[in-house]
Amino acid sequence: MIRSVIRGTGHYLPARIVPNAEFAATLDTSDEWIVSRSGIERRHFAAKGEFTSDLATHAARAALENAGIAASEIDAVIVATSTPDYTFPAVATQVQAGLGITRGFAFDIQAVCAGFVFALANATGLIAAGQANRVLVIGAETFSRIMDWTDRSTCVLFGDGAGAVVLEGHPGTGANTDRGVLSCDLNSDGQYRELLYVDGGVSRNGQAGMLRMQGREVFRHAVEKLAATAHAALEKAGLSTDQIDWVVPHQANLRIIRGTAQKLGLPLEKVIVTVQDHGNTSAASIPLALSVANAQGRFKPGDLILTEAIGGGLSWGAVVLRW
Repeated sequence: MIRSVIRGTGHYLPARIVPNAEFAATLDTSDEWIVSRSGIERRHFAAKGEFTSDLATHAARAALENAGIAASEIDAVIVATSTPDYTFPAVATQVQAGLGITRGFAFDIQAVCAGFVFALANATGLIAAGQANRVLVIGAETFSRIMDWTDRSTCVLFGDGAGAVVLEGHPGTGANTDRGVLSCDLNSDGQYRELLYVDGGVSRNGQAGMLRMQGREVFRHAVEKLAATAHAALEKAGLSTDQIDWVVPHQANLRIIRGTAQKLGLPLEKVIVTVQDHGNTSAASIPLALSVANAQGRFKPGDLILTEAIGGGLSWGAVVLRW
């Protein structure tokens, strides 16, 4: 059995740091208000002329360096994003070109904040099927380009950034003691579109649109669905919550992170939290948090890691992997 093992991680955040206080000049808000409702203290915004593909390429290079693998050894590039540079071609093809890769294949996945979980599951399937052996899986976003700067309930929550992992196929025994991805659980339900969406699109009105969210309803669905998908992924792997060493959740909101951990019966000490430093970076948040924690030396070989995310669609899912 071939397992998909994380060989390296990397991330990139734009140079511009935007503290909460910056919003107080134009909105009826404050640092205290934002922190108390989200846990977010600052976020990064891409510079003019800096695009999603640029962020993704920086993160990919960092992941390749961490893995000790040359770009020429990569068989496929998958980018999870909701904020591509163009309608087409895919951001992944631009990353492929930026890295000087001229073989293999590249494509994007769009599942909003759950995008990296969906991309990781797809990459795992491609490796298991023999379509690729080494895959760059990247989450990258420039959500600052789709914000309504008059809406204090949304514009203070999001930031720009990218995170990447290098996945590599390794022989496994099929047991849950193997290294690598052990199980995936993916879900979507389109009836909840109005809870979190962008009010524009090529087919609908030819405009990029702005993000719209019913925060209270999203929170209610998030905690319930994240806990459920986590349990489902663990059950598929034949594991239980008391065996988890680390949870690396989607970094959307500290209240959601805490609520989900509580529902899973896990202490916050086992949860990687980085949302305070970069806000909600959508599909980038899980690989970004993985990379930060890995750089800090928090993971050790054999650690059992649970990742889970929910985003517009609604789409949600979880992946269980062994470091």
